[in-house]
Amino acid sequence: MHLPLTDDFRSIVLQKRPLIDVRAAVEYEKGSFPDTVNFPLLDDEERRLVGIRYKESGNAAAVEFGRQLISGEIKAERVDAWKAFVETHPDAYLYCFRGGQRSKISQMWLSEAGITIPRLKGGYKAFRNFLISESERISAACDTLIIGGRTGSGKTLLLKHLENAIDLEGIANHRGSSFGRLITPQPPQIDFEDLLAYGLIRHEASGHRHLVIEHESHNIGRVYIPKPIFDNLQKARLVVLETSLEERTQITFDEYVTAALVNYKNTFFDAGEKQWFDDLNSGLERISKRLGSERYLHIKSILADGYAEQLNSGDTDGHKIWIELLLRDYYDPMYDYQLKKSLIPVIFRGNAEEVRSFIRSQED
Repeated sequence: MHLPLTDDFRSIVLQKRPLIDVRAAVEYEKGSFPDTVNFPLLDDEERRLVGIRYKESGNAAAVEFGRQLISGEIKAERVDAWKAFVETHPDAYLYCFRGGQRSKISQMWLSEAGITIPRLKGGYKAFRNFLISESERISAACDTLIIGGRTGSGKTLLLKHLENAIDLEGIANHRGSSFGRLITPQPPQIDFEDLLAYGLIRHEASGHRHLVIEHESHNIGRVYIPKPIFDNLQKARLVVLETSLEERTQITFDEYVTAALVNYKNTFFDAGEKQWFDDLNSGLERISKRLGSERYLHIKSILADGYAEQLNSGDTDGHKIWIELLLRDYYDPMYDYQLKKSLIPVIFRGNAEEVRSFIRSQED
């Protein structure tokens, strides 16, 4: 029986090919690839039991024990799940950890059900190693432009208008500040690295002369840019987006108040406003030591007043007061100090339209 293998990992990325991960859920949750579903051959408990049999009696006994565990209706249910996915995603591949027995058995059972599907040669481990290697190679070869600017300048908004940009905060699912946590959790570190690798590979394939990213620290929330890639990306030139305090206050208000409230209400319903307020207070508390006691309590009081007015009348404009204070008195001095210390050369400064035009001119 011919069971096709593939190690054309680049085409998986560029073609956005769907994948079936037949590892156990406990393995999948530690890290997986984009466009992947988890339909395990063995569930977590079955995997544990087979592992014990392997240690006690060797590989052949473990394989036979696994076949006994997964038979009859259990086998039929798992094959039906794989089959249903392949029928709606006929270009799918499948894999296990090393591309060995689990994916081969899954592939064989599918073949017996009338479906031929390739499996990844070397499995998850080989594909993951490819992504790590390519991330380091491409990030070293990129001519990178970094968009800098004070907090609230609209850097992320600008990136969305550029075809040659990777939104690091977007793939990290975090807005990059002490208030940057979103309702949905950040991806596991491995998933973040894989998303970044996909972005870099697709960027290289696009043929753009420059990669554009936002000015980020090593950490974005609880995930981090791997050091070799971060160091490569810092060998860049800096473009500073200059936006007035009034505009930055409005941009921050739009994101952290108006849009955030909609998301919180859609997620937590009647408890949404209170949860939003509590999360803002938690963010403020995280920077309380750096703010200093007096300034922290002052801003906390203004936030509370704004929330009280919001509940009373529905008017949220009072939140612009504490946002402006934080931007002007906390974030601006911190960013200006970091920019002064930065070794990345500044090659251009301007407003959003000027910066956008400059970056596009660099592609000519």
